[in-house]
Amino acid sequence: MRPNIIFYFSDQQRFDTVNDTVTPNLIKLADEGVSFDNCYTCQPVCGPARACLQTGVYATQNKCFRNGIALPRDIKPLAEYFNEAGYETAYVGKWHLASDSAPGGFHCEKTAVPGQRRGGYKDYWRAADVLEFTSHGYDGYVFDDDGNRVDFKGYRADCINDFALEYIDKKTSDKPFFLFVSQLEPHHQNDRHRYEGPRETVEKFKNYPLPEDLTFLKGDYRQMYPDYIAAVNSLDKNVGRLVEKLKEKGLYENTVIIYTSDHGSHFKTRNAEYKRTCHDSAVHVPLIISGARFRGGKKDLRLVSLIDLPPTVLDIAGIEIPESFMGKSLLKQMDSGEKRDCVFIQISESQCGRAVRTEKYKYSVRASTALGFVTAGSPVYFEDYLYDLEKDPAEKYNLIKDKACADIRRELRKLLIREMTNAGEKKPVILPAVISRKK
Repeated sequence: MRPNIIFYFSDQQRFDTVNDTVTPNLIKLADEGVSFDNCYTCQPVCGPARACLQTGVYATQNKCFRNGIALPRDIKPLAEYFNEAGYETAYVGKWHLASDSAPGGFHCEKTAVPGQRRGGYKDYWRAADVLEFTSHGYDGYVFDDDGNRVDFKGYRADCINDFALEYIDKKTSDKPFFLFVSQLEPHHQNDRHRYEGPRETVEKFKNYPLPEDLTFLKGDYRQMYPDYIAAVNSLDKNVGRLVEKLKEKGLYENTVIIYTSDHGSHFKTRNAEYKRTCHDSAVHVPLIISGARFRGGKKDLRLVSLIDLPPTVLDIAGIEIPESFMGKSLLKQMDSGEKRDCVFIQISESQCGRAVRTEKYKYSVRASTALGFVTAGSPVYFEDYLYDLEKDPAEKYNLIKDKACADIRRELRKLLIREMTNAGEKKPVILPAVISRKK
């Protein structure tokens, strides 16, 4: 029997938020499945990360290198593979891949996403292209399959989860399903410039301890962290509700649940906003998979990229993985014993940058001009950051101009160029750092 697959996706959630206190349901899921503790985004901003998941290729390949670029029509999206294999496909929450922000482009940030712009999800749709524009932490609206506005009242994460429960409740066919649940929490509310946790639980996390990387740089973490953690806690409660619904319907044993996020948050410590940087606070995300062959309460420490998840979900469903996909199925990795030597990260909007994260090091470069919103790549980059993550996991000490690290930089430069050319980019020139960044 082919398994059902639920891809549960949070927004802007740091890896270190998953623990017994904040996320007991996720810990229970991990105790039944596999926790991949070294998972990293391939693009630390919302739209591009989503485009990578829906196409299986890097952001420069699918052309969605920044927010406000619609999913391309000439790349077969992930849901279509499931449709062709006889699965039902359902989507709820934030989409962020339908509008074109360029002058004269198509806009549906606050209106219904047309069917042809939904990435192939056809059997159930309760979503908004830019959910943060149609809702706040409490109350808002999405759109249904027919483009009708559907208002909701209550805490947003609860309401988005309710739509997922509704789909499971109403499903009558015997087809397996692929359900993508795209929550907005714990992402900050754009028009209010703050995180919005559930009112009844924020006080509980008022004195929640800060991670080390949020203790030595200026930022807004002291004001924002209680709401942020409360929002993550609300997601966890909703995962628990979803599991109970699957059990109630007799579906749990034949359902694979994948939980991850698009990127993390550095709380304005590394730049003027929350993401769009190479630092682990922005790129290290949780990944828990439970069900099918992902069982046993294991912790897997291999390096994983979000780009590995599209082939993984197809592999779980027994669907042939297209050669165009840039990642490798985690099932195939586990079977073969093969492991990544690095994760490749493309950075846009705040900069035009590239990075690799190995088990020991972080190495990042950036173009000299601030064209991250305009250009997808550059022929020339300058070295920007180097961290020894074994000695300095909080990334306090930038070694990019340390003469003792010249050989390390040389090897990491080769590795980065390899990853860039593998992703279809032209071989760049990478020059030594011209400034010394302390952060």
